Amino acid sequence: MIARYNIRIAAFFFFAMALFMALLTAPGAEASTVKVEEIRYFSSKNYTRVVIGLDKKADFEPHLLKKDPSIKKPRRFYVDIKNARLGKNIKRTIPINDGLLKVARAGQFDKKTVRVVLDIESLKDYKIFPMPGPYRIVIDFFGKGARHTPVASNEPAAVSGVKKIKAPKHEKPTIKKPNGIKTIVIDPGHGGKDPGAIGKRRLKEKTVTLKIAKMLKKDLAKQLRKKHGKKPRIILTRTKDKYISLDERTAIANSREADLFVSIHVNASPRRAATGVETYYLKYTQDKEAIRVAERENKATAAEMNDVLGYILRDLESTGNQQESIRLATNIQQTLSKGLVKKYRGVKSNGVKGALFYVLVNCNMPSVLVEVSFISNPKDEKRLKSDKYLQEITKGITRGIINYMDGKGAG
Repeated sequence: MIARYNIRIAAFFFFAMALFMALLTAPGAEASTVKVEEIRYFSSKNYTRVVIGLDKKADFEPHLLKKDPSIKKPRRFYVDIKNARLGKNIKRTIPINDGLLKVARAGQFDKKTVRVVLDIESLKDYKIFPMPGPYRIVIDFFGKGARHTPVASNEPAAVSGVKKIKAPKHEKPTIKKPNGIKTIVIDPGHGGKDPGAIGKRRLKEKTVTLKIAKMLKKDLAKQLRKKHGKKPRIILTRTKDKYISLDERTAIANSREADLFVSIHVNASPRRAATGVETYYLKYTQDKEAIRVAERENKATAAEMNDVLGYILRDLESTGNQQESIRLATNIQQTLSKGLVKKYRGVKSNGVKGALFYVLVNCNMPSVLVEVSFISNPKDEKRLKSDKYLQEITKGITRGIINYMDGKGAG
């Protein structure tokens, strides 16, 4: 009886051990496999942005190959994504044919590597960087006629998940003189499935930002014609309640060769008493409040933002736009806060700040993000429903942009 019992115990033990070993060596027990879900692109004559969408963070290696006439292969750029597999619904071949890139191709290079290949027609420069929330790999290609080109050392930034590769030599950026500004892109934050912050009375940030953006386009065009006799090209990244990703917003500005980029947002805070207006430019910061705002707008944690910190720091050094962005932010903040403080009790200026906003990363022009009020503050939310209040916000931003164009604050 005891012998049978011992046999059963031993059998159960060996069965359990076998099951444990099977689970340990199963594919799912290895590092979680990354799924490559999509490839999309945005392009113009001299600029193309390619975005590779993944379901989680991944290591990747970019490579730039020279043209090889001996095997009749065009110049190619490819990215190897490690420990990855192709998603079932991904389009494997995407014709582009925009003068810079011919086609994008995705394939399972080996069991653990997905390779995305881009056939090049013409290339002056490129940048590649990861962007979390959701995770994607962004590649910007610049043509020979690009007006705004990055400047950096011969190696791109060493960032998490990216191995260094040699890149083309860069030229110094051309900063547009204020009186030569022809194209301004206004970006109403959020939209579609992304409502942004929501107030206690259910007012949505996406609704407010779109309304302000439309007002701003009209007022800015009117004031520029009146003061300078100019007919500027003013472009909105969205004109209706539509979802647009952060990387697409930047791509719109770059592809339209914008001279200025202004992103409109409404702030929110766990502290219902928080109020005021503030204007941001792209910068690394340790300020907890600025980090909190960036986390909310980026839909990413501080840890995730730090994953791309190396690239962003190099980008700040290379583009030559930071000082102009600070000057634009300062002009907007001064006129916006002055107008509101004068007419509305309790409104205050929270100043010009720097933070890691994804929508400002790799903008090839002076770029800022304006937080116009706090939708989480009951008084602010009520005011944000008023066209009169929104018009005052619009006037303040318009005056700030025009002051920048007139050279105010220039060294």
